[in-house]
Formats: sequence, structure tokens, C-alpha cells
Amino acid sequence: MARRPLPSILSSRPALVRGRDLARTAADGATDVLHPVITIARGMRRQAAWAGGWWGRTPKERRGPALVLAAAGVVAVVMMPYGPILGAIAILASAGWMGRDRAPAAPAGPTEAEVVRLQSLYEALVPYLSDPGDSAPLYAHDGEWRRAFGSYEFQDGRLVRLRLRYPAYFTDGEVASRSRVEHLLHAKAGRGREYRFDWNEEENHLALTALPPLPTDIVAQRFVMPPTETVLGFTDTDAVPRTVPVTGGEETRDAPPVVWRTGARSTEPHLLALGQPGTGTTSLLRSIALQALAHGDIVVIDGGGSGEYACLAGRPGVLAVEDGLLGAAATLEWAAHETERRLIAVNRARQAGNPVAEDVRRPLWILFDRPTALTQLAAAEGRPDPQILLDVPLRHGRTANVAVAVADQLDATEALAPVVIAQTRARVVLGTLAPEHVEAVLGAPQLTTPAAEVPPGRGYARLGTGPVLRLQVPATPDPYDEEAPSAQREAVLALLPGRGQDPDPESVPHEESPGVDLTKPAPEIVPAANPDPGPDPIPLRGDAVVRTVADLELG
Repeated sequence: MARRPLPSILSSRPALVRGRDLARTAADGATDVLHPVITIARGMRRQAAWAGGWWGRTPKERRGPALVLAAAGVVAVVMMPYGPILGAIAILASAGWMGRDRAPAAPAGPTEAEVVRLQSLYEALVPYLSDPGDSAPLYAHDGEWRRAFGSYEFQDGRLVRLRLRYPAYFTDGEVASRSRVEHLLHAKAGRGREYRFDWNEEENHLALTALPPLPTDIVAQRFVMPPTETVLGFTDTDAVPRTVPVTGGEETRDAPPVVWRTGARSTEPHLLALGQPGTGTTSLLRSIALQALAHGDIVVIDGGGSGEYACLAGRPGVLAVEDGLLGAAATLEWAAHETERRLIAVNRARQAGNPVAEDVRRPLWILFDRPTALTQLAAAEGRPDPQILLDVPLRHGRTANVAVAVADQLDATEALAPVVIAQTRARVVLGTLAPEHVEAVLGAPQLTTPAAEVPPGRGYARLGTGPVLRLQVPATPDPYDEEAPSAQREAVLALLPGRGQDPDPESVPHEESPGVDLTKPAPEIVPAANPDPGPDPIPLRGDAVVRTVADLELG
């Protein structure tokens, strides 16, 4: 006899199912109704977490003023008409915005074209990063690029960042091995851009980064700097630990500067800038002169005689602007005596326990452009080399608060005096140069590939034993050069003292100066008994390296 099912009234299963469905429906409805409340509560929790983190990061000496400022703001809101209501609405609105659902974006993998690029790059690295005796090679033909490439980034279809692993037996300590890999990556990642290679020898990692071009819209202007610091130019953001506000075009932004420190506490008180004609060495000296006039006095010697510094003649703080052999010799002789006078004054003040006089503390700058041109002229006339007169300012200028900046052409560096090479520890090289030439001048190899297009003022800088930095000098043209952009010329004129009395460039005297007596010719300088010859001149003649790089070490 078949069993009949129990009546539905005697079964509890349908009631349980209906109860569960009702509970789920009620929960969903309550969630929909209370969703704004839940969102606001989540946002207020995030606001509280942010406020707690900010309070923990705030130094103790700033917490009191912060509380006073917050209390003043609360009192001001309470005293306003409808202030509490508007304040509560603002807090709820911000809490709702912070508490909204933030679904994490799904990580996007490489596209088909990017996969082809990465696989091609991996296959190209196989001959350089593999070994036949390796039983489990990291780089092998028909291998998988995901094992070797840790992270990568593409922008507009071009590789801008790559981090790869390499086997431990790769000779990453040899310059030749590194150069081969860097040259390959430069070619495969795309020419026309500058790349930086960061080798991590401890973890066997290499990071390739495509560097953006340095800005060229920054013109000469007043930089926020103390008297002992001078902005040579601007570099990459992650290369220096500070920024300064600059005006470029019609906007004001922060830019990372290359700062040259002078004075008694400087380790590289003198500068040497080299470059081909038209690369911006004269603009660099002109930029230094405009910054130095804000806090000190300058002496300018134009060995090329091109009149590029005529705008400085007769200005307050400009002691001399010379372009002739006799005037340059007399000016440098005066600078040597002035350095000795300052040394004696500093010594006497320290022995007596008195502060140094104001005229000794005031910085003095000697800007010498194209000294080798005057050297050749002096040799033709049988006169002493005027570079010899730089011996005292270069050797003792740090204590006497005297800074020397020398600029010359790269193909004439063999005529530079040994004392100039030895005492100029801050180096700048401008223009399109081979990496071995940059290393010869700066004493260390550049960490980036050469640029495809080099605007005026573009190059590299190294201060003492520091790293080699990319450099872009601010645009500082001759204000009397009608071919220069008018905006840049006006910017230079605005920085000159006594702008309302601009002299006529054709009537500017070059053989006389208000601060130096030129009635007497410069006597012959007798060198010391045991002079320090310094290293040999910079080993560059044209495009060939004729001496060893060791001659250019900065100590």
C-alpha cells in the first residue's frame, strides 16, 4: 500500500523556506534603505582614521597652534547665521564622498603589441645574459619573458620603464659588459629619448627608465637662494632633494635645481664649464653674474672679446668688465692682491676674536670667459700667461670668500693652466658630446644615454665627487642681441641693477673699468718655490682623447 504525503499543514519545510525568503528580502530592503547611512558611517570612519594619522605625523610643537586654529574655525562657523547647519551638511557630504564604494580597477595586462615588444626584447638579451653551461637558464631562446621581466610600463605604445632580472654569473662589475646591455636596451626600447640605467648588483636587477626632456622655458630670474648658493640649472626631479619656485612661460611651478655652493664651507668653491661654440657656456656665466650681483661684487673678463658682457659694464657691483690682454692682466692682478688682503683680514680677526669686516664677508666673483684666447695672445706678444694670476684666488679663494668661474671651448682645453684644472672641482659640460668625453671632463661616466636633440644650455654637471646630473641652464641671452627672443632679453634686463641707465652697447668701454687702476701694466708673476702643478690639462683635442681619464680625477 503506497504511503500518501502528509498534509501541507503538518509539514514545517515550506514555512521555513518562506521565512528565510522573507528575511532575505527584508535585509535587502533594509540595505537599500539604509545605504546612505552606511555610506556616511563608513566615510566618517575613514575621516577619523585620516585625522588620527595626520595628528600622529604632526610634530609636537605644531599641535598646539593646529588645535587653536581648529577651535577658531569652529567658533567662526558657530557664530555665522545657519553656520552649524551648513557645517553639519558639509561634514555629511564629505563623509558620503569618502565612504562611497571604491571598486578596485581590474589590472590590465599587456596588449598583444606590448607582448610582442617584450618577447622581442627578451630574445635580444639571450646572447648577452645566458651561458651554455647553465642547466636552467633564465634567458633562453623560445623562453618566457615573464620570468625575467619583473615590471614594465608602456606609454603611447612605447616602453618607458622596465625592471629585469639577470643571472648571478653575469659580469655586471665590468664596464664593457654593462655597456653592451645598455646599448641593446637603448636600441630596442626606442631611440630619440634619454634612458637611465640603475644597476642593483646585490639583487641582480636592472631598471631602465625613459627620462622626460628637461624644461627649456625657464629664463633668468630671481631664485630663492641664500648668498652662498647659485643655481647652475635644472635637472630631474628624483636627482636632487629640493625644489625652488620658478616662472616658466605664464605659470609658476617648482623645479629641481642644480645648486653650486661657494664660500668658506664649500667643498667645491670654483667652477669650470666647457662646451662647443653655441652650447651656452657664456649664458651660464651670465646667469651666475646676475645671481651674484644680488649679494656680492663681480669681475668679468671676456677673453673672446665678443662683447657678450657689455650689459654689465657700469652697473653697481660690477668692478670691471675687460676684454683686452692688458686690462685682463691688471684686473686679475688686483683680484690676487684683494684675495691676499682678505686672507690677512680674516687671520687678524680670528686671532683677535673679532668678527670679520663687512667688506671681507661680501662675496667676490671672478668670471673668466675664454682664458685660452688670452693665453694665445699673450704668447704671441711675449707676455706672461694671464691664467697664472688666478693661482692665488683659486688656491685661497675659499677662505677669502672669493669664487672663480671659468668657461672655455672644449677644443682648447689643452691650453688651460694646471692650476685651473686642479682647483675647479665643480664641473659643467654642455653640448653634444660622446660619453667618453663627458667622462673625461667630469671624472665619472654619465648615467644616462646621450640626448637626440640638444638645445642650448643642455649638458651635464658634477659637483665635486657627487653624481653626474643632467643639466639645463636657464635662458640668459645677451639683452643687446636683437636675434634673441624679446621676452628673454627683458628678463635679463629686469635683473640688472640700475636698469634705468642702460648704456649703449656700442659706447661701452672695454679697456677701462671703474674699480681697477689700469694705468700700470701687469708685472710678471714669479711662481712660488714649490708650486703644486696639479694634474695634466684636460685630455681633449677636438674629438679625440689624447691622454688618460685618470688625469682628470677630481680628488
